[in-house]
Amino acid sequence: MVAASSPPALAPADLDRLRRARATAASVPDPEIPVLTIEDLGILRDVQLIDDTVEVFVTPTYSGCPAMAAIEADVATALHQAGFERVRVRRVLAPAWTTDWLSEAGRHKLAVYGIAPPALRRSGQGRPVACPRCGSVETELISAFGSTPCKALHRCLACREPFDAFKCH
Repeated sequence: MVAASSPPALAPADLDRLRRARATAASVPDPEIPVLTIEDLGILRDVQLIDDTVEVFVTPTYSGCPAMAAIEADVATALHQAGFERVRVRRVLAPAWTTDWLSEAGRHKLAVYGIAPPALRRSGQGRPVACPRCGSVETELISAFGSTPCKALHRCLACREPFDAFKCH
């Protein structure tokens, strides 16, 4: 939980509303990598029902992420379209997001999409980046800056294809 105190116990009808609100928020796609939902990305921190307001807590992938305003608006829009009238989206900066929060499904979706997923920080920093097309670890960094600030540009030495790799942080 993100909030300092636990929300009060919910009635069954409210518990159902909370589950629907969480599922709705979790399904919002990331605007920069649309194959990932904000849940896949690990930035959906919590969803609470407080009185008649759905409160959604999200953490940016980094403090200057230009997509956060769009994500917050998309979450609010999705919840309004799902019938939730009162919605508040809150940005949570601490603890800072880490690529370890990416779900296994999200890591798989990145690779299928052509973006090398990051290694887990606790076990993989410094390991070679595998090509998402052919799987070779014979790759090289072309630029620390890729198509978005959270990715770097690499090239596979086996298949010769360039690809983005999600930066580990």
